[in-house]
Amino acid sequence: MKRKINQIMILGLAILVFSFAPVLQKKPWDVPESAIKVKNPLKGDSESIGTGKALYAKHCKSCHGKNGEGDGTKAAELKTSPGDFTANEFESQPDGELFYKTSEGRDDMPGFKKKIPDSEDIWAVVNFMRTLKAK
Repeated sequence: MKRKINQIMILGLAILVFSFAPVLQKKPWDVPESAIKVKNPLKGDSESIGTGKALYAKHCKSCHGKNGEGDGTKAAELKTSPGDFTANEFESQPDGELFYKTSEGRDDMPGFKKKIPDSEDIWAVVNFMRTLKAK
């Protein structure tokens, strides 16, 4: 009887792991070196951050969450993790890398260069994302 219970538990655990594996995967994001080196032309002032916050609320919050922790209302539907903007891993990325990822997208992450065609607005979103670091 114990053997059957153990087998059922192992099978259940395996199903759980494989069910969530696509959500948990962290596939490297190839960003061109030239994009990484691009400097943010906007100051992180209150005007830029305010613009970025409004655009984030409209376009990003549903997946990335109100506080950027990757827990938005649509996050559970994604095949890949939306990431945590409060994590040190996020903070270590240069602005140019964040701009590229936001503009171009990949997999579940749509590119926003058509929805947000003014590049300064995307830079403003990057400035706002910088305010979401862990408190």
